[in-house]
Amino acid sequence: MKKFNFKQFKFRHVQADEIDERFLIMNLYMTQVLVLLLGAIIMFFQKPSLSQMFSWKHGIWIPVWGVVFALAVLIVDLLISRWVPPEVTDDGGINELLFKNRPLWHITVMSLFVALCEELLFRGAIQASWGPYWTSILFAAIHIRYLQHWLMTGLVFSISYGLGWIYIQTGSLWTPIIAHFVIDFIMGCIIRYRRED
Repeated sequence: MKKFNFKQFKFRHVQADEIDERFLIMNLYMTQVLVLLLGAIIMFFQKPSLSQMFSWKHGIWIPVWGVVFALAVLIVDLLISRWVPPEVTDDGGINELLFKNRPLWHITVMSLFVALCEELLFRGAIQASWGPYWTSILFAAIHIRYLQHWLMTGLVFSISYGLGWIYIQTGSLWTPIIAHFVIDFIMGCIIRYRRED
């Protein structure tokens, strides 16, 4: 049996202009399906109470917590983009490529699908075993395009920790799903509809 040579793999920084837009969208959806499957597999072994996890026991406070948290994140993000040099927040143009030419319905579907899949894995499955701190480290690590600068890494970690915290406060996975959706949707719309300078 021939050995596989891992030294042949080379990681390099990829710019958005090197990536086909269709390939990027397909990659996004395939990755999210894998995230969803992984979350489902982990939860199968943990056997959590899905009715408790998706509870609306706190009623209106579930979306209120989610939207308020999302608005706080968006304000911080907009302040950072206003006062920090662009090279610090640069993700290689990936978000631009994902959202720039998408119709509003696709931004909505994409944001909702990502929020559902990632929150099911990170808050629903992993946080139950690892807690919010280690879950947030893993969440920041998989958002690899932000690892180039400490500020963006810290922001992604903080957002993840906040999502974990609001999940603990309300006891409902709907809260971080709503927050994650609102953040992604509004940022996607900002990218899609902003005027070029």
